[in-house]
Amino acid sequence: MGRVKILIWFFLFLVGGAAFAQPELEEQQDADFEIVKNLELFELVYKNIDLNYVDEPNSGELIKAAIDAMLKELDPYTTYIPESRIEDFKLMSTGQYGGIGAIIRQKDDRVIIIDPHEGFPAEKNGLKAGDVFLEIDGKDVTSFSTSEVSSKLKGKPGTEVELTIERNGEKIKKTLSREEIKFSPVPYYGMLNEDVGYIKLSSFTQTAGSDVLEAYRDLEGDQGMKKLVFDLRGNGGGLVVEAVKIVNMFVDRGTDIVSIKGRDESVNRTYTAQLKPTDTKIPIVMLVDGGSASASEIVSGALQDLDRAVILGQTTFGKGLVQRPLDLKYNAKIKVTIAKYYTPSGRCIQKLDYSNREAGDRADAISDSLLQKFRTKAGREVIDGRGIDPDVKMDEKEFSILTATIVLNDIIFDFATKFQRENETIADAKSFEITDKIYADFVDYVLKQDFEYITESLALLEELEEKAAEEDNYETAKVEFEALKEKMKPSKEADLIRYKDEIIPLLEDEIIGRYYYQKGRIIHGLKNDEFISSAIEILNDNPRYKTILNLEN
Repeated sequence: MGRVKILIWFFLFLVGGAAFAQPELEEQQDADFEIVKNLELFELVYKNIDLNYVDEPNSGELIKAAIDAMLKELDPYTTYIPESRIEDFKLMSTGQYGGIGAIIRQKDDRVIIIDPHEGFPAEKNGLKAGDVFLEIDGKDVTSFSTSEVSSKLKGKPGTEVELTIERNGEKIKKTLSREEIKFSPVPYYGMLNEDVGYIKLSSFTQTAGSDVLEAYRDLEGDQGMKKLVFDLRGNGGGLVVEAVKIVNMFVDRGTDIVSIKGRDESVNRTYTAQLKPTDTKIPIVMLVDGGSASASEIVSGALQDLDRAVILGQTTFGKGLVQRPLDLKYNAKIKVTIAKYYTPSGRCIQKLDYSNREAGDRADAISDSLLQKFRTKAGREVIDGRGIDPDVKMDEKEFSILTATIVLNDIIFDFATKFQRENETIADAKSFEITDKIYADFVDYVLKQDFEYITESLALLEELEEKAAEEDNYETAKVEFEALKEKMKPSKEADLIRYKDEIIPLLEDEIIGRYYYQKGRIIHGLKNDEFISSAIEILNDNPRYKTILNLEN
């Protein structure tokens, strides 16, 4: 019996009882019988809890927990979306929602604003990074989670929301009118020099293809772009069709871009370039990193397989799964993984194997022995199962333990908040720099904060100390251990000077974000970006560019 009939049978069972069940069950295949049996058991378990549990159960929370637990056994991308989270889903798919336009997060058990978006209600009404939410529409939210505060801030455009926030110990009341918050997936584009254009794509929402095309035409037409750096770093993906549109810009009509294949053959299809390309010749360097996933990997994987762009950066995330949102009753949805996608060479870049794991276990990477080699159009070797491996690799930046500690303890964030209170303006985003005076003030600020950290060498020494104690050798070397630990104890002041060069870019980014928001961060970051300088070097060296792609000179 088909699955649709099983679900119909189950509905009749719930409505009319078990009288209909027996004749049909005798005809079931084993797999279908298991479905029916387990659905029945679930219904009986829930019914007995509802009737007999000592306290009144919350039926909505129980069922949602059961659904979430079930889906957790599949993959992290198959998710249930209740009505209360539809606005979040809308933001992910369309880049728009009704709200105040601010990024928020938890800090010290309170929810704060970390980034008001320029031009939206939060910024226009004077809300700033560091503001703490106390009340929303008269309700105390100091014990709320980030998602709970987010839910109360969102609503129909045009409706008002009353806020009480705390800033530097002072309570401030604001009344904001919600707006439709729509973010462009292209937060910035511009020229890096006279010839090289730059486009930053942050997501693949519904306007990604048209926004990239608009940016490209502006750069090529009015600004004289002859070469392109296309930045997909940190882009977690989105809509497959938008990825196809972007690849279509740079390849001939009729070219295969990506194929999707699932258990249900009706979802199988190959996306080809349907439109006239924008430019099939312009040299392109595409920037990727470990945060580039899904649709980002479709674009970078297709252009790599077609030898149409040099991929520069770090190995991408490795998400080769395709999801489809399906409507449920009561304004809920379920987002289901329906297929895997394959780049033009035939490879699937999915890294983790969710199909072969024990219940509750973490998924492991696909075994090296199962990885396959493929060839790009020009004959270059690529592999599947590991994301997109860049043609030119950039080292991952490793931060010192001190730097990591002051970031995780929000010390840089808090200093930037203090800096903004004390400085009404700063230089423009491109030219602003941390002076010696500003850094000296920062050092003084850090030294007043209560935090501890331990170096790797000291951690190893403490492990050795524990091992010596286990082997009864500690007492004979106790004095030496204590003396060595004292010598190796980190000095905050010395380390703040030692790691100044890695701290300053983080400090500049946080301060610039206070005045020039996301666009300003991007503009400033381009100045000393090693990925950008390497990309420009490749684009300015045509023989090297062609050699990397195995193209004829």
